[in-house]
Amino acid sequence: MPATPPGSSFSETAVTQPTAPAPSATVLLVDDEAPIRRSLGPYLERSGYRILLASDGMEALDLLASYQVDIIVSDVLMPRMDGRELVRRVRAGGAWTPIILLTQVDASYERVSALDDGADDYLSKPFDPAELASRIRAVLRRTRGVAQPLTSAARLTAGELVLERTSRRVTLSGREVTLTPKATMLLDYLMSHPGELHTRDALLASLWGIDFATSTRAVDHRIREIRQALGDDATHPTYIETVPSVGYRFRAEVRA
Repeated sequence: MPATPPGSSFSETAVTQPTAPAPSATVLLVDDEAPIRRSLGPYLERSGYRILLASDGMEALDLLASYQVDIIVSDVLMPRMDGRELVRRVRAGGAWTPIILLTQVDASYERVSALDDGADDYLSKPFDPAELASRIRAVLRRTRGVAQPLTSAARLTAGELVLERTSRRVTLSGREVTLTPKATMLLDYLMSHPGELHTRDALLASLWGIDFATSTRAVDHRIREIRQALGDDATHPTYIETVPSVGYRFRAEVRA
């Protein structure tokens, strides 16, 4: 892997990789920083993807009109058309192409807004390129062959548990459940990624913008809040399963 150019916004951790086989999917990488496009594009190619490059949302829309794209990876803060507007334009056109947003803005409301707009995942800069490659694989596994991915659905249902994503209203067996905004955001994320194992570190980085997981038990506190509100037994869970020393998994089947 070539050295990371000055000014790049992702981690400089070097990862040695063998020569990749034929591309497994087409990734549209959208970022206004040329050093990131020049370095991250080749890295993802070595990870086995065909790469298309755009410098902003307008260029991305032009490429989407001309090429079959399997997933979009886009910066948020860009000139002409930013990443969130790109998400809205893609979804307004009826396309459910999965989208991962990249940003240096760590505010949790930015994450909530991005997910509400229809983004499938969210990664804070700086990041390890290997983490992005892992997120791409996970999102593709979750969304391939699905007409509308759970991350883009207005309502998520798991048995008697219903989450109205726009209004942030949670009901269980028809009864409204009161949760703090952070707990609702965490429940939303877990329900829209059912069956996936999420480490505490990844949840903190994705939803809190915190990369130093050893200094906080914020995830554990919110999981406890959700379980108490839903009456979910941690030893025999219906909804949220604890994987010891690793993290959490939403184990119930979820439908849009």
